[in-house]
Amino acid sequence: MSRQPSSIQSPYSYSHQHPLSRSAYPTFLSLQETIKLQLTWASRGIIEAFRWDVVVKTATSDREIRSNILKSLLLNSLSLTSIYAFDLLLQPLVHNHPSWLHRNVGWFYRVLWLFPVIGVSYYLNSSWCNLIAKRSFVLQHGNRAAHQQPVTYHGMLTMLATSAYRAVMIVTSIIVSLALGSIPFVGSWISFAFMCWVNAYYCFEFVWVARNSSLAQRVRHLEERWAYYFAFGFPSAVICTCGSGLANAAFFALIFPAFIIMAMHARPVPQDPYNPAPSMESTNTVRYPSPLVPIRMPVFTVVIWLNDLIVRVLSVGGSAGVRHRRTTSDTTEQAEEGTGVELRNIGRTARGPSPAVQTRRLGDRLPSNGKAPVAGRRKKD
Repeated sequence: MSRQPSSIQSPYSYSHQHPLSRSAYPTFLSLQETIKLQLTWASRGIIEAFRWDVVVKTATSDREIRSNILKSLLLNSLSLTSIYAFDLLLQPLVHNHPSWLHRNVGWFYRVLWLFPVIGVSYYLNSSWCNLIAKRSFVLQHGNRAAHQQPVTYHGMLTMLATSAYRAVMIVTSIIVSLALGSIPFVGSWISFAFMCWVNAYYCFEFVWVARNSSLAQRVRHLEERWAYYFAFGFPSAVICTCGSGLANAAFFALIFPAFIIMAMHARPVPQDPYNPAPSMESTNTVRYPSPLVPIRMPVFTVVIWLNDLIVRVLSVGGSAGVRHRRTTSDTTEQAEEGTGVELRNIGRTARGPSPAVQTRRLGDRLPSNGKAPVAGRRKKD
């Protein structure tokens, strides 16, 4: 008998014919190329954060934008004057004074004047900045480009929920910044870097809202372009470190309208963070950044977690009947969009029928003998 050749490959033989598996392996850029790209994107962010020529051109060409910017400047100047009037004039006069009234004059000044002024300033600034952002977006992209929320009850509820969510996110961002600042040795630097991303987020928030981007899309867009947004928020973060806590907030509100206009005209890079430098030879080859440099920086992970926690605690009507597990930021997205708000006295028809109605409907479906049919029961001959 002739011996058939064995089809089993020897374990000691080597085959180099694996084109499919070799082509499926991802292609990475070198560490030097990736760092160079990140620095290029950061420099782009710095340049676009200093486009004051765009701010001047936009403000001088449109009356509505110019009017809102001037009102914001006057109001925030009043806030800064009130803050420094206490810090530089009143506090040195009443410091270490034996009288009870003089010792507590600072407390009265804050409660009766400073905090109300700051609260009104926050509300009016939000309204004016929203108008500035909408007008800038319309001038750049046209009337039909922006997402228009319908003027209905649900639209009003969504607007209120969005404003409340925005206030919650501001508070949680401040809490995270203070917590990062308490880390020994490097806390102040980490807190400053975090505030760069926070400032950039709020500058671009109006652009994302106008394009109808969800919370997850906004956060992902920023975290995947972390070098650009860090550089864009760097100038405003530097300005916000010039004074005390309240003064820093007033400084940011003072320059906020200008950075909104810059964000409207900015072009964040890269377009594709997972293929930032596509190959010129083959369009199908994806060249990922180096694994040593993260593509996505989890900047807002703690903030989103705190938002989920606060929204679940403060949600109207509670969620006792909901037991399924939600993904991260689902709760805050529902609160921001107004879909997670439950009202006890509104929409009663949306609830399930009462037990009496359910019993009546069940009785209508039963046979004439009033007994439910048993599955698998054989018919009698």
